[in-house]
Amino acid sequence: MTTSLETILRAAPVMPVIALDRLDQGLPLAAALLEGGIPTLEITLRTPVALEAIRQIRRAFPQAHVGAGTVTTPEALRQVAEAGAAFAVSPGLTRPLLEAAAGSGLPLLPGVMTPTEVMAAVDAGFRFLKLFPAEPAGGIPMLKALAGPFRDLAFCPTGGISPATAAAYLAQPNVVCVGGSWLAPKALMDAGDWAAITALARAAAALR
Repeated sequence: MTTSLETILRAAPVMPVIALDRLDQGLPLAAALLEGGIPTLEITLRTPVALEAIRQIRRAFPQAHVGAGTVTTPEALRQVAEAGAAFAVSPGLTRPLLEAAAGSGLPLLPGVMTPTEVMAAVDAGFRFLKLFPAEPAGGIPMLKALAGPFRDLAFCPTGGISPATAAAYLAQPNVVCVGGSWLAPKALMDAGDWAAITALARAAAALR
């Protein structure tokens, strides 16, 4: 049974944006995040181990919402669906990707940066969008501006958001969650400091 994108996005205030260099880091990272109250994980397709990490985490932690980020082509969408991803996240929006998503049944969170891209996504039937890159796109003032003409949309702003700014983003009525890489910093993963990552997850989970 496919979980709806809305359910996935509302599961936690922060969606970790994860770039795994080593496959052996995937399971302990997922365990640390789950222990801290973060059940949604975006594993980006920026490293060679990403697809196998998605497979392993999905098998080990069926209660988690494990998705794939940096999905930019129909072929990548097919691969993440085969790997068992619960959802896909794209940095942008193309007609081939939208058509592939419609045919796959896999929930897609497409990236937008301009009102024209928002309109194209709405025309394709999307209600939940990723504002990316959030800070360069205008950040909170941009979200407030979009709230006027697009009253029924909700955003997951990602890109440049930090623990210091996340709460202000989450306070916006049209923000359902935020994406952030600070929950899985490379230095802590390489050091195997999973307790520190759990602490970061607990602080993020408390932001709502």
